[in-house]
Amino acid sequence: MKKLAFLLLALPVWVSAQSTAYTVTSYNEEGTKAPNTHYLGEAFLNSLVRAEGDLEYNITKATFKANSTLDWHKHATPQVLVVVDGAGYYQERGKDPILMKAGDVIQCAKDTEHWHASSKYHDVTYLAIYGEQPTVWTEVLTREAYDEVAEQLFKN
Repeated sequence: MKKLAFLLLALPVWVSAQSTAYTVTSYNEEGTKAPNTHYLGEAFLNSLVRAEGDLEYNITKATFKANSTLDWHKHATPQVLVVVDGAGYYQERGKDPILMKAGDVIQCAKDTEHWHASSKYHDVTYLAIYGEQPTVWTEVLTREAYDEVAEQLFKN
């Protein structure tokens, strides 16, 4: 009888309990080696959060090995880079390049042409937060242009 009473009391809780299926990704995974389409060197991408349903942005962990370049591009939405490890370069069209390092948060306005990559001698890992629209690639960042930035910022 006690078992029956317990079941009758527990049944409504059990039936209305939340689903235990979660979407879990790991920041600790390096990710997948990106195809050498719009950069030179080695890059690894780990998609942590994907825009779907009411969520309107992606979060990708990107790790660029030292001396890797990313081409000029822009996004139809703002992009935020949160540098979590290492050092790299960031530049917007018409502005001077900067050295970005762990702890820096860089906000890039929508439709602003820019590039970001590792520094010449250090890997860089950052979280890229951006909308679901595809990246628009605009121009190849040449090795010569990258090396010039590296030389200019090497003092830092």
